[in-house]
Amino acid sequence: MVRRPVAWVAAIVLFVEAVGIALLNWFLGEVVDRQDMSLAGLDSDMMSASSKIGGLVFGLYFALCGVAALLAGVRNRAPGVFGRVLLISAAVVHGLLGAFTVGLVGWGAFAFMMVVLGLIVFTLLAFGPAAGPADAAPGDGSGGVDGANGGKGGAPVAAPPAPSAS
Repeated sequence: MVRRPVAWVAAIVLFVEAVGIALLNWFLGEVVDRQDMSLAGLDSDMMSASSKIGGLVFGLYFALCGVAALLAGVRNRAPGVFGRVLLISAAVVHGLLGAFTVGLVGWGAFAFMMVVLGLIVFTLLAFGPAAGPADAAPGDGSGGVDGANGGKGGAPVAAPPAPSAS
């Protein structure tokens, strides 16, 4: 099965990305702090602190998403509700970041974001609920090969009773 290794790779990529985002924002905070300049009257110390705090929060968010993907891979089952919400939000974030990075950074960054998005979505879909033969309801198009009902199989639909004249 390929779903466990993909979940592990997604977790590793999310962990690396968490560290990278935290370090990048920390570096940007240090640059702002050392320049000692203001932007439209904003305090440079406040901008530096907010960049560092934002980087740590965003890094912890990606690390938590990595934990959700790692647990799905280790347990070989779908993440819980909280893990699914985390992974879905991470997929949305990567889609948005991909759209922004294509214009700001280039196609390489866009490709990386789309690969990570694909890993997250594959992890979500591979561990999703699978509809097997026991889950299929009768007449839902999952049975029969007789060609009736448009080739979907199942029982034909009965006509409603005719109205009575009373």
